Amino acid sequence: MAEFISSGNKRTFEDFKKQIPQPVVPLFILIRDYCLSIGEKVVEDVRMHRIVFGKSLSFRWFADLEPSSEGIFVKVQKNRKEQPVIIFIKLNQNIEDLKLILKEAYTIIR
Repeated sequence: MAEFISSGNKRTFEDFKKQIPQPVVPLFILIRDYCLSIGEKVVEDVRMHRIVFGKSLSFRWFADLEPSSEGIFVKVQKNRKEQPVIIFIKLNQNIEDLKLILKEAYTIIR
């Protein structure tokens, strides 16, 4: 079961969802739901302009989702010593490759 943490701002996903452009909402929810389903230790942190997913309470983040008017910027981190990879997912784009990348990042991050 995914845990939800807060960095003190007490924002919920429902609050955050109000600021996502309407055409992007279904894609954002699809990616968010996938991130939450990856493993038992997934935690979600709703921030002002993005949502970050980490692994356990030590919060080694593996995905950072930021909506835009034309899609979603997804930062993926597999190793804290390397720069994150930034992927832009457009509306109606197939996310199967992204799912594989996110799963790998979750598995590798420590």
